[in-house]
This record gives sequence, structure tokens and C-alpha cells, in this order.
Amino acid sequence: MSGARLRLPEPLPGGAVDAHTHLDMIVRGLSGQGPGRPVPEVLDEARQAGISRVVTVGVDLPTSRWAAGCADEHPGVFAAVAVHPNDTANAGDLDTVLAELAGLASRPRVRAIGETGLDYYRDWSPPQVQRDWFRGHIEVAKRTGRALMIHDRDAHEDVLSILGSAGPPEQVIFHCFSGDAGLAKRCAEAGYVMSFAGNVTFASAQTLREAAAVAPPELILVETDAPFLTPVPNRGKPNAPALAADTLRAIAKVKDMDVAELCAAVTRTAERVFGPLEG
Repeated sequence: MSGARLRLPEPLPGGAVDAHTHLDMIVRGLSGQGPGRPVPEVLDEARQAGISRVVTVGVDLPTSRWAAGCADEHPGVFAAVAVHPNDTANAGDLDTVLAELAGLASRPRVRAIGETGLDYYRDWSPPQVQRDWFRGHIEVAKRTGRALMIHDRDAHEDVLSILGSAGPPEQVIFHCFSGDAGLAKRCAEAGYVMSFAGNVTFASAQTLREAAAVAPPELILVETDAPFLTPVPNRGKPNAPALAADTLRAIAKVKDMDVAELCAAVTRTAERVFGPLEG
């Protein structure tokens, strides 16, 4: 990815939420993406675009601790904590790690258990190990009353099956929704929220746009997954929370909705799923 300066979106007509970002990775600056950027700069840029609140997400214990601390330090930032399925094979003792994640989830600004789930695209962790950790995360979400934020890559049927057998928590989010219209309808029937990322803007992503078209507005969130999946017109540059505005406008177009109306809808959904996002 190029480190070139972003082309920032026009301000949204209403505030919205970046439901999934990795501020720690933006601060560090990943290899090939240019230097890192401080959190206040990233948040100020997001507010200028109308993205007033963000959820920063952990992928292991160190980044989950960082996310919880970042949320405590910065207004408009909330956190999600978990072990990413790709990292489960080397995450340590399942019960010990989940106990610490549950402790982090008790902090007021930690609002979700995620990202957890299944990734059958990569073989970095054996599928059975991933499934054991996913079930464990589901139980933590239910015990702590937090939303469950799911990473689902090439694993739709197993994700739905485990949710069904374990019993889902009250709030379930499919982060970076990657299914087709059929999966979107199944998620809608179950009341699961679908969070769309910048790849919905890619020319090759017609299947994702068809999924967004059938997803009920009250079950849609918008995210960046920054610094990844940068939407058009900045594709090829490091992503940032401000660019959730580009994704939101793309979804509004697909759904033939007024942009302000979709801003209001995703904000209501975010506050229903994560709780009040104040301060």
C-alpha cells in the first residue's frame, strides 16, 4: 500500500460510527504503509468526515489490552476484545486467556467480544482449535452481556451452526460481511447485524452489493477494518476511520436511501448493539 495522503470524504449530513477499526495498527504503521499516525490526528480527521465514534478492535491479548486502554483515554473511542481465529493456535491456555478477556469486557468502554470466529481461508490455526475458541468467546459474550463481533472467512456454514448450537448472545455482528444475498437473508432472519467494509465499493464486489441491497437498514453497520480494505477512491492507500463515510455513501446508493437517513439508521443500530456511545 502507498503512504500517499488520503482524499478525505465530504462531511456526512449526519454523524455515523466506524464499527470496526484497528487504531493500534494505524499508530504502529504496518510494513509498506508508511509511518504510523497518532490517535488524536486520526480521530480529528474522522470527525471532520462525520465519523464521530469508532470501535477499535483487539486480535490477541496485547492488542485487546491496548484497545481497552485507548478507549479509556480518548473520547469517541470504544473497544472490542478477543483472540482472532488466525491467532488461536498460539494464544496460550484457552480458559486463562478468556478469563482475562472477560475482565477487560467488564470495563465500561469495552462493548464487544471480537473479533472472534472462523477463518478457513488461511490455515494458521487448525479448524478445531478455532471452533473451540469461538465457542469460548460466545460464552464470554453471553456472560458479560457484550456484543459478539464475528470474523467469518470461507466458514459461513460452521459459523451459523456453532451460533445455533451454542446459543447466540443477544447482539451478534458479522464484521466485514463477506457473504451473498442468501447469507444476508439468513442473518436477517436470525436478527444478526451485518457490518459492511470498504470492499463493498470495489468493482469486483457485486455479490457484496447484492447482499447490502437485501440487508434490512436496521441490521446494517458500516466499518473500515482500517488500515485494511480501503474504499474507492482511496483504494491502495492505508485505510482510516474517516473513510467509513465513503462506504456509507456507497451502501446508501445501493439501497436507494438518503445518506442522512442511513447515517441515522446505522447510528441507532450501533447504539442498540454496543450500548450508548457517549463521551
